[in-house]
Amino acid sequence: MRLRERSADLVMFLAVLATSTGSIFAKAANAPSLTVAAYRVGLASLVLVPTALLFRRDEIRSLSSRDWKDTVLSGTALAIHFASWISSLSFISVASCVVLVNTAPLWVAIMAPFLTGERINGKTATAIAVAISGAVIIGWGDFSSGSEGWKGDLLAVLGAITMAIYLLLGRRVREKVSLLSYVSVCYGTAAVLLWVVVLIGPYRAWGFSSGTWWAFWGMAIIPQLLGHSAYNWALRWVSPSVVSVVLLGEPVCSSVMALFLFGEPLGLKTITGGCLILMGVHMAQRARRDRRDL
Repeated sequence: MRLRERSADLVMFLAVLATSTGSIFAKAANAPSLTVAAYRVGLASLVLVPTALLFRRDEIRSLSSRDWKDTVLSGTALAIHFASWISSLSFISVASCVVLVNTAPLWVAIMAPFLTGERINGKTATAIAVAISGAVIIGWGDFSSGSEGWKGDLLAVLGAITMAIYLLLGRRVREKVSLLSYVSVCYGTAAVLLWVVVLIGPYRAWGFSSGTWWAFWGMAIIPQLLGHSAYNWALRWVSPSVVSVVLLGEPVCSSVMALFLFGEPLGLKTITGGCLILMGVHMAQRARRDRRDL
């Protein structure tokens, strides 16, 4: 295995650990869902945008119209992704939310031929099917509960679709544009859109407790600046189909964290589905090493 592949594996593993904290911080923040999303990308953008203007100003100015369009659309998809999945936490558990959001590999497989021209091979398709079956097992309880859980499920699925669009467009841009330039414009776009909605809507935007502020900064630094940026780095070297499958490791980590922090139990469905997800992630990694998805 070449050094680049090993580096990508390590970066994606660390990214899974970082992004797994996102739903935990969102649950801990005592604020409206859209406000939480706005602070997540807004605070991250406060760090990234000045840095990009200092070190990547010329590159940003030289971006082609297509790169600008793809990056802004990617940021728009990211904004909808955060708004939908964070809102879903009001209706369903952390485990079910994160699992349904991470059905993104299915949507990546469907949309990739149209957005990036990439096609997945049989081994990666099998890995996606195994991982998605694990997600379905964990999330099925909410569909059959008869409560308002279905609202959270639909919001989480919307989050999955927009995550797929975000990854695919990111792949197109990252083939030509540096990480710092891409994420500063992408996250900045998401921040502007979310803050417009928060400020014109009936959403509380300030006056929060110190614990909520810690949660805001925690989301901005760990899952956003570290986690999402790590995935966006990997997109230059790794197919979106593989990155999206690796993302499925997130519900396993998040569910364990939720067990210890919020007392949300790990039932048989969660454990069984988690095993299938991890199996699918392993299969996708093996398929990538066969050099058929790169």
